[in-house]
Amino acid sequence: MRSEPRLATDPMPARGAGASPAVDVEVFADISCPFTHVGLRRFVERRRELDRDDVRLWVRAWPLEIVNAAPLDPDFIAEEIAQIRDECTPSLFTGFIASAFPATSMPALALVAAGYRRSRVDGEVLSLQLRDALFENGADITDPKVLEPLAAARHVQVEDQDFASVLTDRRDGAARGVIGSPHFFTPTADFFCPALEVRRDDAGLLHVRSDPRSFDAFIDSCFPGATAPAG
Repeated sequence: MRSEPRLATDPMPARGAGASPAVDVEVFADISCPFTHVGLRRFVERRRELDRDDVRLWVRAWPLEIVNAAPLDPDFIAEEIAQIRDECTPSLFTGFIASAFPATSMPALALVAAGYRRSRVDGEVLSLQLRDALFENGADITDPKVLEPLAAARHVQVEDQDFASVLTDRRDGAARGVIGSPHFFTPTADFFCPALEVRRDDAGLLHVRSDPRSFDAFIDSCFPGATAPAG
């Protein structure tokens, strides 16, 4: 049986004095993107298996409502989630509620930015917790009653600069050639949605499946030597 991934609510291990600086795996993504939820969960699970807490996620904002100039469609997201659950991860998205899907992810993205202003650990934990709240608990991540306890638990306060940071990330991502959510940048390469293969057939039907080869290449780029060579 596979071990369960570290839950988003688990605190990351503290780094001891004299430890080498953490390495960042940078990812541009929207909190409302279900493909990102899968990719981050799988990354965290593999990191736990490898006992490599020195490698952190720097999850930057790629606000799809701005990129696409329109809010995300809850029915479209529900279609994506149905495909992901049927083909890849039946244990995820168990609490998703389409009617609770937010018209904007900006408040949540700003909270993550505020977390990263405090520390890499705070930002990463909040990024994962907010996705859990949306996709596993059916929570409205625009509701202060959802956001404020998460912020308080990490001793984080959202300021105007954090909303500005979301727009800065969007500009930086465009300059870096981000093509969608999630787009990862490791120390040696970049990968768009490495955990999943997503396509539409000639009839317009959505197909999603796991992409282990791409994911292993991504993990090897994050943690050199982590995957066994093919064959």
